[in-house]
Amino acid sequence: MIEEDPDADLLARVGEHDPHAVREMVTRKLPRVLAMATRMLGDRAEAEDVAQETFVRIWKQASRWKVGNARFDTWMHRVVLNLCYDRLRGQRGQREEPVEDVADAVDPAKRPDEQFDERSRGDRVGAALARLPARQREALVLHYYQELSNEDAAALMGVSIEALESLLARARRNMRASLIGQGDTKDML
Repeated sequence: MIEEDPDADLLARVGEHDPHAVREMVTRKLPRVLAMATRMLGDRAEAEDVAQETFVRIWKQASRWKVGNARFDTWMHRVVLNLCYDRLRGQRGQREEPVEDVADAVDPAKRPDEQFDERSRGDRVGAALARLPARQREALVLHYYQELSNEDAAALMGVSIEALESLLARARRNMRASLIGQGDTKDML
C-alpha cells in the first residue's frame, strides 16, 4: 500500500470541479511541471504546451482517481514524461537547442558581470543536458531537478534502482565530459 498522498484531498476537490482547487493545484504543481518539461524538451514554448496538456489530463482524470494505487505526483510526473517523449519523437532529426533553466532566475541584486557569468554557466549546463541521451537526461532531471529519491525515480522510469544509478553515473560522466569540452570546470557534477 502506498503511503498517504498529500494531494489526495486537493485532487478530490479538483474531481468535483471546484475552481479554487483547480487554481491551487496549478499553483502548487505548475513550477515543477514546467521546469521538468523545459529541461526534457529544451524549449519553453513546448514545455508550456506540455504543462497545459498535463493539467487538462488532471482535470479529466481527477474524479476517477483511486487513492492508494500510486501517489498523485508519481502519476503526474509520468504524464509529463510521456508527453515530452511524444514531442521528442516528433522532433527526431531536428537540432536540439540548449535547455532554458526556468527554475533559477537571475538575482537582480547581482552585478552585471556576475549575472552574465551565471547565465552563461546555466546555458552551458543546459546545452550539455540537452545533448544527453533521453533516458540519461530523464534520470538526471528526476533525481536532481525534481528531487525525487532513487526509489521514486526508478519506479517512475520503470527500471531497477541499480539501473537508475547506472543511468545517473553515465549521465554525470557525459555531462562532465561535455562541460570540460567547453572549458568549464565549475559545473562538474
